[in-house]
Amino acid sequence: MDKEKIAAKLKEMKSYLSELREIAPETLESYLQEDIRRRACERLLQISVESVIEISSEIVKGLDVEFISDEEDIFEKLKKKKVISEKLSLALKKMKGFRNILVHRYGEVDDREVFSFIENDLEDFEKFKKEILGFLKKK
Repeated sequence: MDKEKIAAKLKEMKSYLSELREIAPETLESYLQEDIRRRACERLLQISVESVIEISSEIVKGLDVEFISDEEDIFEKLKKKKVISEKLSLALKKMKGFRNILVHRYGEVDDREVFSFIENDLEDFEKFKKEILGFLKKK
């Protein structure tokens, strides 16, 4: 596993999240009224989740695990190898599903859910970073 690549992706993710926090409106009403800002938030959220998936994939490549059939399997493998906690694994699966809605069913995106995710779930990225860094220190 390429620790430098993982570190670079973690830094990239942190940058996306910092930008997201900076531009996210403070209220749902503001969020719903500002199309350009809303779409920018969605994109930053999407690429932040994609960073999580890329980091996870890189770690799984370095572990002694069987073939992975899909991205959700990645989080299961990380949990089984004690890289991440079960609670975080569940949060990451939810995060990936949310990203899929943003990417594949763009016309059906519930703006209230996106705003709620920004308001309530961004700490999962910090938990991910902390658990990944803890794992890397052991390696």
